[in-house]
Amino acid sequence: MTINWTAFVVFLLLFLLATVVGFGSGRWRRGDLNLLDEWGLGGRRFGTLITWFLLGGDLYTAYTFIAVPALVFGAGAMGFFAVPYTIVVFPIMYLVMPRLWAVSKKNNYVTPADFVRGRYQSRGLALAVAVTGILATMPYIALQLVGIQAVLTVMGISGTGILHDLPLIIAFAVLAIYTYVSGLRAPALTAIVKDLLVYITIIVAIFFISSKLGGFGHIFAVANATLPAKKGALILSPKLDLAFATLAVGSAFALLLYPHVVTGTLAAKSGRTVQRNAALLPLYSIALAFIALLGYMAIAAGIHTKVTSLVVPLLFLKEFPAWFAGFAFAAIAIGALVPASIMSIAAANLFTRNIYKEYFDKNCTPKQESNVAKIVSLVVKAGAVVFVLALPLTYAINLQLLGGLWILQTMPSIMFALYTRWFHRTALLIGWLVGMVLGTGMAVAEHFKSSLYPFHLGATVLLGYAGVWAVVINILVAVVLTWVFNAMKLSNGEDETTQSDYQVRREASGS
Repeated sequence: MTINWTAFVVFLLLFLLATVVGFGSGRWRRGDLNLLDEWGLGGRRFGTLITWFLLGGDLYTAYTFIAVPALVFGAGAMGFFAVPYTIVVFPIMYLVMPRLWAVSKKNNYVTPADFVRGRYQSRGLALAVAVTGILATMPYIALQLVGIQAVLTVMGISGTGILHDLPLIIAFAVLAIYTYVSGLRAPALTAIVKDLLVYITIIVAIFFISSKLGGFGHIFAVANATLPAKKGALILSPKLDLAFATLAVGSAFALLLYPHVVTGTLAAKSGRTVQRNAALLPLYSIALAFIALLGYMAIAAGIHTKVTSLVVPLLFLKEFPAWFAGFAFAAIAIGALVPASIMSIAAANLFTRNIYKEYFDKNCTPKQESNVAKIVSLVVKAGAVVFVLALPLTYAINLQLLGGLWILQTMPSIMFALYTRWFHRTALLIGWLVGMVLGTGMAVAEHFKSSLYPFHLGATVLLGYAGVWAVVINILVAVVLTWVFNAMKLSNGEDETTQSDYQVRREASGS
């Protein structure tokens, strides 16, 4: 494939701009980056505006530009589950995340596993949460790298053998150094650049491409005529209602449990800042709805590809002038770089605080703790590359849904624990194990090609998100065993938190 030099030069200049901002951000609101609280949480000093960009960059990723339209392109209306999911998530966020911020600030918790350790005095349960968080994060980082690889491929930056993966390796190296040097401040500032590029791209795409294709009436008509041949539908079949609903609700709860979302939340300066962002972030959901429509536009534009992650980049290259295609490609790539940075930092925080410090060196100094986190952030990205190269990617969105399946199994230990300590710590651990084994088994049964699983309930077959089936069984096991263990009067550990720790107090706002 011939390199599109105009698009590539524009892309490269904007990508370099974001990288420079990332490297220079370590000097912004300068703190001692030898401390994990500064490197991994930005000193917990981000106000409403910066937190809005950070969480927006955290929540709306290459998943948005690459995976969602690709699913709409291939499966029609089912791909729109991402829109209600991002609407449902924010009321949950408003209720849950300020409480997690408050108790974490009071007790100096850096990770969700820190909270579980303090709440239940359980090293085993904290380890389970930490390992799950790291495991679930790697395929999500991999999805970001798929986004970068897709735009490079469409611009002609590809080859065979090692050259095919070289762009991905280069992106990995840039991301690795960028995160190592500046910590969470890097994605916080780069997210501003990312959002500007993304919103401009969306606005232009919706008006410019739709007008070129004859308007949305024509786009929907072509999609409606074409999708049945692809075993999809413009209107969701009633048989898929449960699958759609479980994907939306399961993804909403899973999103708030991901370590990178917790990290972005804990970096806020107050619980009120988190609440304000829960009210403001739905603005991104409007953008997501329009982005999903790019899948239908690609059908109307006559895009043909067996690699669904290339759908949107191919659409942009075909319909935009070359220079603006490069602009849009930069938006996608930087939209992948920002969350991948936060994700690797979050996973590194988990390993350092809840595995290394807990099991290998209890007396490590703050500087040693920070250094370990920086190194682990590199290892996590390498693991993400393995996911990209090893797993079949029928739809890139399955990477995110696979991570969601795993992280959902920590919901009883984290979300429930923010409101009650009724559950027994051993019951929660066993429930987690059952959920992880069953959920992974469902994914294996589908050969990692689908996140939907036909659950057999007697003669009835319920098609739904495997993560939801697994967490429901997880909760049932935890409830039954809690009754049993409480009846046996088994110790449930000591709670180092108090009721007042969860109260969200008023603090001065800022940006």
